[in-house]
Amino acid sequence: MAPERLSPAQARRTALAAQGFADRAPSGAPTTAHLKRVVGRTGLLQMDSVNIAARAHFMPLYSRLGPYDPDLLHRAAWQPTRGRRLLVEYWAHEAALIPVQDWPLFRWRMDEFADGRYRHTREIMRRNRSLAEDVLAVISEIGAAMPRTIEERLGIEREPGTAGSWWQRGEVKHLCEAMFAAGDLSAVRNGNFMRHYDLTERVVGADVAAERPDRAQAQRDLMARAARSLGVATVADLADYYRIKPADARPAVADLVEAGVLHEVSVDGWRDPAYLADGAPMPRRIDTSAILSPFDPLVFFRPRAERLFDFHYRIEIYVPEHKRVHGYYVLPYLMGTDIAARVDLKADRRSRTLLVLGAFCESGHDRGVVAERLAADLRSFAGWLDLDDVKVGTKGDLARDLRAVMQC
Repeated sequence: MAPERLSPAQARRTALAAQGFADRAPSGAPTTAHLKRVVGRTGLLQMDSVNIAARAHFMPLYSRLGPYDPDLLHRAAWQPTRGRRLLVEYWAHEAALIPVQDWPLFRWRMDEFADGRYRHTREIMRRNRSLAEDVLAVISEIGAAMPRTIEERLGIEREPGTAGSWWQRGEVKHLCEAMFAAGDLSAVRNGNFMRHYDLTERVVGADVAAERPDRAQAQRDLMARAARSLGVATVADLADYYRIKPADARPAVADLVEAGVLHEVSVDGWRDPAYLADGAPMPRRIDTSAILSPFDPLVFFRPRAERLFDFHYRIEIYVPEHKRVHGYYVLPYLMGTDIAARVDLKADRRSRTLLVLGAFCESGHDRGVVAERLAADLRSFAGWLDLDDVKVGTKGDLARDLRAVMQC
């Protein structure tokens, strides 16, 4: 029987196991089977274009598997060498890679985004239905293409200066985005992270593209996946995982409790009721360590990260430099069952050096112990990024101990 009450430590171990941090490390080079295992745990890989250290969607695999060949993810999502691709991009949490078989579960969202996700894009679509048809015709003829290529085929000329922010992009780009959100188009990426739009059935397969599950059932399935990936969670946690509205999430949770997929529990110190996924493992011990992306599913819902790990975390990319507390691109550091530190990292590819611009120890942790373990993980991370050295700066209360361990 499922327990009725969990301690904070039990909740953390359950959450970490659900995310794959209790799984055995690969004995050799990680393979596609390992990638499938990780995605089976996380359900999604949130995407982000920031490449100051490593792009966000590559990080969860590294955090759980250690150094791996990034081509594994390229082949799974964008460049399948044989058979079907494994992953496809859609608006899941935010922009994310999801298993291809999960794509139809978002048909209800595609219906909501029938003319696009954003107001400006919807306005452009409503003014340009015939141009949208022309765009589809070009893609149907030539295959996956960038908006600039489509414009050339349609004889559309734009002033060079109109490129820039999202809202200054051409109408073809907005139409492609609208049709991507609506499910008419899907997308693949090149090495520069640029979207190439293609007909959905050519990306996910005609059979998958034809599926149209019932909205309520699809949302229940997504909530069940979220529960499996979170282990133990509140309704707010479950709803946020795939960005389902609370009004839809609550009845889905009730149905899953009735079906025995979820069990209501209380977690000491948590204000709201929690739900334990049926069969969720609760290891007695977890002794892993990992540098995490700011968008790792373990921490991307900040209220949960604070409740679960007592870790108050805000990404400061959009904060003016003089107002930043920790730095531009700060990554949490998991050690055992705690977030023990955070580090502001930058890959200086010109000098082939991983720069640790700031290092901060979380309250209650021994800086010497954290520095020893973090130093080894930073060296591993640098090697995975094909960098030769690690250089630690002076910012943060952990920097001095880290420099001493790394002798830099």
